[in-house]
Amino acid sequence: MSTKTVTTWKTAHEFESQLGQNSIQLDGSQTNGFGPKALLLSGLAACSGIDVVDILEKMRVEFSDFVIDAEAEQVDEHPKVFKDILVTYRIKTDVANEDKVKKAINLSLEKYCGVAAMLRKNSAINYELVIENS
Repeated sequence: MSTKTVTTWKTAHEFESQLGQNSIQLDGSQTNGFGPKALLLSGLAACSGIDVVDILEKMRVEFSDFVIDAEAEQVDEHPKVFKDILVTYRIKTDVANEDKVKKAINLSLEKYCGVAAMLRKNSAINYELVIENS
């Protein structure tokens, strides 16, 4: 399976990237869209989030208000790649589900999420879990 995007320069550091009928705005100055690295972090969060949702549903774990924060430190020299990534999962569920949620997150980050697998080649990925009791 291949994925093809088409990215078109608009002005200054602004680009529009298309995948089929869908498009997203990118902006190196992050004024009118995501910067490329921020978009990469969002991709990690969404990729892992999709996995976690699927796994928790298979485990029959009820949850709501699922939010994922992703933050990264960069090296100082060019190319300024991420060196440390922290993903914080905030989920509203019964506290008794904590071990199941951790298992779902670990399966995502270590086995299923392709974005995490690619980023892990250059960056340490750690996570925190915040459970808000439902």
